[in-house]
Amino acid sequence: MSRTSAALQPPADAVQPVRHPDAPAPGELLGAHYGACFGCGDDQPHGLHLQARAGEGVSLTAEFTVQPAHQGAPGLAHGGVLTSALDETLGSLNWLLRTIAVTGRLETDFERPVPVGTTLYLAAEVTAVAGRKIYSTATGRVGGPEGPVAVRADALFIEVKVDHFVDHGRQEEIQAAMSDPDQVRRARAFEVNP
Repeated sequence: MSRTSAALQPPADAVQPVRHPDAPAPGELLGAHYGACFGCGDDQPHGLHLQARAGEGVSLTAEFTVQPAHQGAPGLAHGGVLTSALDETLGSLNWLLRTIAVTGRLETDFERPVPVGTTLYLAAEVTAVAGRKIYSTATGRVGGPEGPVAVRADALFIEVKVDHFVDHGRQEEIQAAMSDPDQVRRARAFEVNP
């Protein structure tokens, strides 16, 4: 029995996702899309520093270790941080589709507490595509990639144009990203916004 709300159920005319031919190869580390990203960026001292690897089809795996700065209750990960980790992982799936997309809806279920110092093993996959809507699911496990599920999420991402970021982002960061002399980093800054 699914606990997912009706808004996250793909419509009857949804299609199976298709991995883009230029997507990273299975096993390849995706790297940060933007250094200042809280989820994957290296420039965030208290960020998640989440590292994702491409999987087979339109799937990936990721890991992050809960640090003291990520706690809510004493010694336990904050639920919002765990949700951010799931959101970052789900958003990274869009690299495999080579689609610019933003989170439209995200539902998280918390199955068990995650102590500080724990590595969360995340797995995500795109389940369906319907027009601009991308449906996906993820789990976060403790104790290893096959360990017990601690958190799970279902999400709906919406495909957007790069203008979405240019029109709505803070101009200082937009200009800095667009002025980066490294063409690859400049393009990747706007690839995904989980």
